[in-house]
Amino acid sequence: MLVTNGEERLRAFSQQHHQYKATLIHDRVLHVAGLGHSNAIAIKAETSIILVDTLDNVERASQLKQLINDTFHLPVRTIIYTHGHPDHRGGAGAFKDSVKEIIAFRALKNPPKYYQELSSLLNQRANYQFGYQLSDEEAISQGIGKREDFIHGHMEPLAPTTLYAEEEVTRTIDGITLKLVRAPGECDDEIFIWIEDMRILCCADNFYACWPNLYALRGTPYRDIATWVDSLDRMLAYPADYLLTGHMEMISGPEQIHEVLTNYRDAIDFVLKETLRLMKAGLTLNEIVENVKLPEKWQNCAYLQEYYGTVSWSVRAIYNGYVGWFDGNPTSLNMTPQALYHQELVSLIGKEKLTLRIQELLSQAHYQLACELADLLEDPHLKAQALRGLASQETSANGRHYYICQAQLLEND
Repeated sequence: MLVTNGEERLRAFSQQHHQYKATLIHDRVLHVAGLGHSNAIAIKAETSIILVDTLDNVERASQLKQLINDTFHLPVRTIIYTHGHPDHRGGAGAFKDSVKEIIAFRALKNPPKYYQELSSLLNQRANYQFGYQLSDEEAISQGIGKREDFIHGHMEPLAPTTLYAEEEVTRTIDGITLKLVRAPGECDDEIFIWIEDMRILCCADNFYACWPNLYALRGTPYRDIATWVDSLDRMLAYPADYLLTGHMEMISGPEQIHEVLTNYRDAIDFVLKETLRLMKAGLTLNEIVENVKLPEKWQNCAYLQEYYGTVSWSVRAIYNGYVGWFDGNPTSLNMTPQALYHQELVSLIGKEKLTLRIQELLSQAHYQLACELADLLEDPHLKAQALRGLASQETSANGRHYYICQAQLLEND
């Protein structure tokens, strides 16, 4: 979301919500937030520890290991991965001397064939989305957590030894009974974990306290948002006293948990249904993006702010996920090559006049329009200025990173 003080809002949000906090529940469940980019949950069983996720790198996980030992004085024998993202598995190597079983769920829907052929492109875009090349000051945070640290640490994910294809599995591990429930959303292999005896729900990444990545800028196959809503419905069926998150702070109290999850589900469902309604009414993609706004009752919810994903990117993903690239305008069927189209516009406007207009827009902080006009000129320096300006207005860490990384490329051109 672009607002005048976007950078300041992201900085304030990060300072407030990315602090280290270890919370002990019922003297046997430890929720660790802010030690890494993601969170981890340690469950004390009779003779061992069951660890839910392992942070993003081995060095941070080694600190987690020491914390678990100081708290419980027991070894980690079981690891449960809530999903396949590396920031939740990268620290597993810190526990390889003691772990006996590593549990995960199999993804039931595979990416398109040959998807891995795009790995170099996807990795490059991921680098821009997460701002890996940026300094801490430039990046501020990764929106839903402190920055992943691949400079001072390394990743060592361990392969699962137990891989389930079921919808749900109940296991008693060293005296602790856990219900593992398939819950596709951010990932197709996503699960949540229900500990009935303690009324604890470990929700992984289908909920974290800001607008989610219903679409990721790095590029992913369509994330089925209707299924994500269904997974949130399944979570709401469990009477949790504690909601232990995969990023940022946990939530406690059944009324608060129910209210937050309900609003989260309803807001996502609203964006989905409203986008489909406007598609059916014949609006173009850009018109739908302009018209889909969260109702006021959700705009002010602290846990629905756009510090990670955004509503507009979600709308674009839904449109393309349902009907593909064609916007219904026959002009779009065989477009003039972009370079030729830009040359025509520049010839009509005049290069000098266009340059002066872009400079005027930059001075007025109208950075988006300046950026679009700079594309016509193919002037890297003017576009870099516009991108820097957009970064100062962007609340989403992902968008901010992308703007700055692309500006750096243009400045070094």
